[in-house]
Amino acid sequence: MTTSEQPNNPTTQQPRERLLSLDAFRGLTVAGMLLVNDPGSWNAIYPPLEHAEWHGWTPTDLVFPFFLFIVGITTFLSRKEPKAILRRGGLIVLFGLLLNAYPFFWWGKIAGNADPTFLQRVAYRFEHLRFMGVLQRIGIVYAISALIARKTNTRQKVVVIAAILVGYWGVMMLGPLEPPEATVAAAVDRAVLGANHIWSSTKTWDPEGPLSTIPAVATALLGVLAGEWIARKERPLIDRIAGLFGAGSIALLGGSLWSWLFPINKNLWTSSYVVFTAGFACVVLGACMWLIDYLDVRKWAKPFVIYGTNPLVAFVGSGLMARTTDSLIKVMWTGEKTSLHQATYVLFFEPFFAPKFASLLWGLCFVALWLGVLTLLYRKNIILRL
Repeated sequence: MTTSEQPNNPTTQQPRERLLSLDAFRGLTVAGMLLVNDPGSWNAIYPPLEHAEWHGWTPTDLVFPFFLFIVGITTFLSRKEPKAILRRGGLIVLFGLLLNAYPFFWWGKIAGNADPTFLQRVAYRFEHLRFMGVLQRIGIVYAISALIARKTNTRQKVVVIAAILVGYWGVMMLGPLEPPEATVAAAVDRAVLGANHIWSSTKTWDPEGPLSTIPAVATALLGVLAGEWIARKERPLIDRIAGLFGAGSIALLGGSLWSWLFPINKNLWTSSYVVFTAGFACVVLGACMWLIDYLDVRKWAKPFVIYGTNPLVAFVGSGLMARTTDSLIKVMWTGEKTSLHQATYVLFFEPFFAPKFASLLWGLCFVALWLGVLTLLYRKNIILRL
């Protein structure tokens, strides 16, 4: 792990083409993650900023697959050795586990223990630690997809992707696709993770569970294919952009048609969802490349480039801040203890705006705060790389 910009692979014969749009696309995704994860109030959210309840999709459901897609692109461009791949993937998983465990003790009530000791709170926290999560999925998917990418050519990657998507479809159709706790993926979650280590909000299944992580590998591998296409410098940039638009449009149509048989579902990471969101990612990335790298319209993208330069700092740091302000720091407000998050929302936002707009403004201020932090790091060339 280093904190400075690293030189390109010295074995590369030609200088790597620097596409600012890749950083902007990654940063747009990370900023979107922070916005949808940190509203002022979970009881007042505009529908596009909420996940689909089960089948279907909203703009929020595009954020995570977009990030895995860009992971695939950068995986191809960086071309790390297997040892470095495993090290990097393992560190990302470790960061995810530490983020889940923070603050390493349970701060709430414990059933059957009215006055737990600090050690009992620590023990309870780890006995109920969620094993999976966003970073864990990113780390696992990165490691698997990067190792596959090293050992396969383009045609073989296509075969692997098709096998994953069709195979996952077949496995999931062995059981019902709803309710959530009755799916094959939910059964695997309970069997592999155990009831105490599943996301506490769902209790009987995990949205980043083991089985649904497998098709997420296909999302990253589709990003690898996009990276191969983008890196073809013998083709004019406008041709590569057109190719992304074309492939993206076909994938959007294909994913939509597949959804008639296997519904688009982010929580299950269904095969139709993989194809549909990869197509959407191609179109959005193509638009970024056209504006930023082809037309040289760049000023609007600078905040997103800053976010995209330090994505791990943004995600982990904002997660730690959210846990601290939501659960750990309590202040007296109208005679009662309330979280610092809720107090700032009630004091500075709720009285002056409609509930959903106030909640959105709080989230935008949170994103802006982290843009300030990341800008300071950017100017000092402090970049956390694994």
